Amino acid sequence: MRRLFWAPPLLAGIWLAFYLWGVTEQIERQSELDEAHPADVIVVLGAAEYRGKPSPVLKARLDHALDLFRRGLAPRILTTGGAGGDPLYTEGEVGRTYLSKNGVPVEAIIVEALGESTAQSASATAEIMQRMSLKSCILVSDGYHIFRAKKMLEEHGLKVYGSPRPEQPKADWQQHWLCFRQAIGYGLWSAGIRI
Repeated sequence: MRRLFWAPPLLAGIWLAFYLWGVTEQIERQSELDEAHPADVIVVLGAAEYRGKPSPVLKARLDHALDLFRRGLAPRILTTGGAGGDPLYTEGEVGRTYLSKNGVPVEAIIVEALGESTAQSASATAEIMQRMSLKSCILVSDGYHIFRAKKMLEEHGLKVYGSPRPEQPKADWQQHWLCFRQAIGYGLWSAGIRI
């Protein structure tokens, strides 16, 4: 009788392990794929800012978006990200300031400055894009982050092309760990837990 009691949790655990392994593999494949393609807007996912200056991660994302914009792949850039605890600046506004100082016309920059998580930023971005009749975007972030954010935007009916920022190669275990964490986040989001 005890064996029957343990069978369902054991099977659920095995299913969960295979699910996370499969999603991790998809995330790793997406993280190495640059799908940059002409689109209506370039969406830059936020990252930390320090007193009005972009962190190295955010700067790398913005520089990549700047390159895509200069190549003529989209006429606008949308920066995302809320305050993250900073009482004066948001990631989205810091992104706008950085891009305008680097030659992007202010009228070509859209800011989403309320999102406190990837899910919130994706939802707000989709709402902004739908209001402006923008149907496609190039999504810029770290490679391991693109799969989950892309799915969140696609859920709103948008055409999304992932374009990871260039970065220094990580050790295999670090890359696997980052992708595995995103797989957990994606699984939770898929189950309706918005993080």
